[in-house]
Amino acid sequence: MQTMMNYDVKDLELATQGKKNIEWAQKDMPVLNSIMQRFKKEQPFKGLRLTASVHVTKETAALCIALKEGGADAVLAASNPLSTQDDVAAALVKYYDIPVFGYAGETPETYHKHIEAALNHKPNLIIDDGCDLVATIHSKKRELLADIIGSCEETTTGIIRLKALEKEGKLEFPALGVNNSETKHLFDNRYGTGQSALDGIIRATNILLAGKTFVVCGYGWCSRGAAAKARGMGANVIVTEVDPMKALEAVMDGFRVMPIAKASKIGDIFLSITGDINVVSVENMLSMKSGAFVANAGHFDVEVDVNGLKKHVVEYKNIRPNLDEWVLDNGKSIYVLAQGRLVNLVCAEGHPASVMDMSFANQALGMEFLVKNKGKLENKMYTLPHSVDVEIARLKLESMGVEIDTLTPEQEKYLNSWSIGT
Repeated sequence: MQTMMNYDVKDLELATQGKKNIEWAQKDMPVLNSIMQRFKKEQPFKGLRLTASVHVTKETAALCIALKEGGADAVLAASNPLSTQDDVAAALVKYYDIPVFGYAGETPETYHKHIEAALNHKPNLIIDDGCDLVATIHSKKRELLADIIGSCEETTTGIIRLKALEKEGKLEFPALGVNNSETKHLFDNRYGTGQSALDGIIRATNILLAGKTFVVCGYGWCSRGAAAKARGMGANVIVTEVDPMKALEAVMDGFRVMPIAKASKIGDIFLSITGDINVVSVENMLSMKSGAFVANAGHFDVEVDVNGLKKHVVEYKNIRPNLDEWVLDNGKSIYVLAQGRLVNLVCAEGHPASVMDMSFANQALGMEFLVKNKGKLENKMYTLPHSVDVEIARLKLESMGVEIDTLTPEQEKYLNSWSIGT
């Protein structure tokens, strides 16, 4: 173990519990474990420096350990000021020799200092969750560009930023949009966010969802999952959307669909998961009935305009951890969860390990893809080949003891023929 290490975590005394939690997560991550064993033999990242900015959780720790086993010189920074699991951060430093910059409750200023500290590692490879590493390099740390092979992005929010960089012709290295992989967005976003967002709301409030009017803003993959889980727990779900196709899908899935201005007057619980700004506006919150709950599961704390609402607050009351009552100047009160930050990671533990197994398998294989294709890729957004998704799905099914059919030669011929008809 290194005796001198540059890191910034809350308390190294928490490391023992953190190690237990990491090992608990690894038990439910068989796909990533199988990749790690291969990496350990092949050493695809030997001699390469890796900087990751991801939520510091036990599942993220499993990913960082797998990459280090593959030869990477890895450093981790928190991708959110409130989401760090401090025991896991301590364990990575103490037991796995992975420097971590982040602790729960850090200020936004400290958060950005941690991003810059992690970038002082002069990375060859980047794993991003929200695109803050990539954005900081492009705006403030351009001297690092020459050594960077590429980056992998975990979130919808980050992909939005990467697409904007690419569209403007300013993206300076290849980037993999891991969130575009089917074994990421179809499972992590839908089943992971769907469960963990509700888990966060319930842990913070301990309210009964059955019978409540639950408003989900957006109907992308994350929102679909949350809407389905809320309905499954007995809530009356309303969906708000700006995309006619997604709105139509929500209607056909059996949800009520209406504008947020109308939904704000009748909802009991509001959850925004869109990747956009001011989805729940000050005007929306002022029109909510007294006692409404407001939460966000988008990556950044901009979806609910809590900063704008502060102008109308006459009193703040902390009710319990991550739950605050805001008494407004119109005589109403609303309950804000996690200060408007990621409810599933601030109020709960994020996605279960079994679903992050697939997401982080994509991240690990994405890193390998970038290294294998060094110098062959353009400075634009890529998605991992479909064959990688299929292999991850196959390994996941195998680990679950699920068997499926295979095509017969006759069936394969039929599917590849234009001449066989009625």
